Amino acid sequence: MTLKDKAERLAADAVLGRLLKYIDKDPQKNMLRLLNISERLLGGTFPKKYLDAIRQGIEKGDNVYYQLALNILSDVDRGMLKKLLLSMGLGAGIKGTKAVRANRDVYKCNIPFLILMDPTSACNCKCKGCWAAEYGHKNSLTYEEMASVVSQGRALGTHLYMFTGGEPLMRKKDLIRLCEEYPDCAFLAYTNGTLVDEAFCDELVRVGNFALALSIEGDEETTDERRGAGNYKKVIEAMKLLKRKGCFFGMSVCYTSRNIEKVTGDEFLDQMVDLGVKFGLYFNFMPVGHDAPVELIPTPDQRAYMYKRMREMRNSKTGKPMFFMDFQGDGEYVGGCIAGGRNYFHINSAGDMEPCVFIHFSDSNIRTHTLLEGLRNPLFMAFRHDQPFNDNHLRPCPMLENPQCLRSIVARTGAKSTNLIEEESAEMLCSKCDKFASEWAPKASEIWENNPHPNPKTQYYRDTPEGRAEFGGKK
Repeated sequence: MTLKDKAERLAADAVLGRLLKYIDKDPQKNMLRLLNISERLLGGTFPKKYLDAIRQGIEKGDNVYYQLALNILSDVDRGMLKKLLLSMGLGAGIKGTKAVRANRDVYKCNIPFLILMDPTSACNCKCKGCWAAEYGHKNSLTYEEMASVVSQGRALGTHLYMFTGGEPLMRKKDLIRLCEEYPDCAFLAYTNGTLVDEAFCDELVRVGNFALALSIEGDEETTDERRGAGNYKKVIEAMKLLKRKGCFFGMSVCYTSRNIEKVTGDEFLDQMVDLGVKFGLYFNFMPVGHDAPVELIPTPDQRAYMYKRMREMRNSKTGKPMFFMDFQGDGEYVGGCIAGGRNYFHINSAGDMEPCVFIHFSDSNIRTHTLLEGLRNPLFMAFRHDQPFNDNHLRPCPMLENPQCLRSIVARTGAKSTNLIEEESAEMLCSKCDKFASEWAPKASEIWENNPHPNPKTQYYRDTPEGRAEFGGKK
């Protein structure tokens, strides 16, 4: 960081410290005072109806997000909370957003808000339907390569980094070192939770800008059925330890045709809240890899259920005090597919730059290309050119819901399969999605046409001067 950055961070740290102490004195009364002050300062930036709803929820104490805020204040170590707020708010939110948007105009390509990378292909579990465990210990990114990714990303405005794998915590020391070197960035690891111990929890609190999302599949039966005997108990113990140590953490849930009701049921969600889970990241099962069990793809009726249930879970009065996100069902909030660097992209453990963690094709590698070169190479530029892949954002994906789109992109760009075990062509992958795509389309249209939708105010290539000239204002 520059001297100016360090000075701004110190000033923001001092302000945050005072605000947290102020709220602690009387959370309900002082949250209301801060909301009223913020409303005056923001001058109409946010719709009054939303601020009024928050105000009423705080006054009555029946708003689940007010309860979430109280739970965070009660459970999370103050030093960690401040560092997370600084890295997410000042780093990713203010500085990052401004730089990302500016650089999209400068470089005429997608610039991501976050980058997902695999420190290693190694994993100590072998979960059904997960391609990562098949790779073994064959590939790893060096610390220097990961640091280079973060350094290059920061220069473009990207201040949020996530780790998957393999099991990323097999590289605990290197991940903590990254957090130390880049305190203005926020980091998150998707983990099976089996390697969480007291020493690592202490390190999480010390660096402050590193959160975990622990994988869980519902109850003991459904979790162990997919992740192996004994996994559920280990995850639950890890959650108890993280809460006791004052760590900020959440859960990662892959919903399938077999577990979708359990992972969205009240009993499961209430248990997760009690264990200290503050956010839930939900992923639709994707049939990636030769042996992927296609029958685990949720049915169209289950996807419709998920659309409705997710909104019940997030309801400010009748939902749960947790932040929820469904990466497949929430396309309407982000303008469809976010891959190809539009909001994020993936770097695998061999260094290949892939448009998405579920789309294993590439024409660039961090060992031979800079991040900017990869973002401007044909594959990522094709994603930028073609997004959104469907104006119905309940059908966002170029693979699962619009498989003809991925077929076209791979054919046009010559991108190569990056499956580390056995090459999987675009045709092989997309053919597993055709049936679901055709069956989901009419149901998705019915839901889309009969429900209100947010306006994410996003800009696509077709909205740029170059895009308007190419498409004539239409696409």
